[in-house]
Amino acid sequence: MSSPEDPTIGRLVADASRDISALVQAEIQLAKSELKFSAKAGGVGAAMIAVAGFFGLLIIILLSIAFAYFLTWTGLDPAWAFLIVAGVYLLLAAVLILVGVKMLKKIRAPEKTIATAREIPAALKGRTS
Repeated sequence: MSSPEDPTIGRLVADASRDISALVQAEIQLAKSELKFSAKAGGVGAAMIAVAGFFGLLIIILLSIAFAYFLTWTGLDPAWAFLIVAGVYLLLAAVLILVGVKMLKKIRAPEKTIATAREIPAALKGRTS
């Protein structure tokens, strides 16, 4: 006969269900944590590329004005001034693109979550690594 302290099948199933639920919730939290970091890096990188695109638009405007000054060239001052400003924006846009691409490369898959999720089937079968 079984003693009153022996677990019943119903209790074992309830305990297993509770443990599986806790494991799944822990995996979800881990995935959220890893994805939040990658999403932040991706967002900053994408924002820097967008800012570089805006500066690119400014470059086109300034180069157009500089070209117009070259057409009516009577002296060097206005045209060269606009070209120098456009060159500064060009350099700034190049730096922002490089930094933005570097930030986008930091986006990664949630490796820890994937690794622990692969262990769940074996753990449910009673095998541990």
